[in-house]
Amino acid sequence: MKIAGIIRESIVNGPGIRFVVFGQGCPHKCHGCHNPQTHDFEGGFVIDSAEIMTEIEKNPLLSGVTFSGGEPFCQAGEFADLAAEIKSRDLNIMTYTGYTFEEIHEISKTDIDYMRLLVFTDILVDGPYVESKKDLTLKFRGSLNQRIIDVHESNKNHTIVEFGSE
Repeated sequence: MKIAGIIRESIVNGPGIRFVVFGQGCPHKCHGCHNPQTHDFEGGFVIDSAEIMTEIEKNPLLSGVTFSGGEPFCQAGEFADLAAEIKSRDLNIMTYTGYTFEEIHEISKTDIDYMRLLVFTDILVDGPYVESKKDLTLKFRGSLNQRIIDVHESNKNHTIVEFGSE
């Protein structure tokens, strides 16, 4: 997989102590994005998911792993494979995406890897960053249009269930 980098411990990229993987490449190129270095599909570096798992396994205090970007769904197959390994270690997955939950479901009709990554995701922060809707008081997201979605509850109920609202 091609990534921009990793953070071994973070408390700002989701609940608990998290390992963060930043995918390289993003078609959204949101104005004001705080990770613009991840937009170029030619940037970053290639890393084997086994190397990432080795780093994750070094920290027994992790609550989960966050996929950020760039756009993780641009490498949905690779991120889904990594997510499967992570889930087998009883860690949760949080994924940031510029796509909406509804767009991911639509794209997954022709690209099964989108659905695979979504199914492995516990918490999804969806939607593009919109600078005019920027709000520094928001937890785990940058703009008011973005939602923090409980993926499993949303799929089960066939409606958006925001994380922490059940």
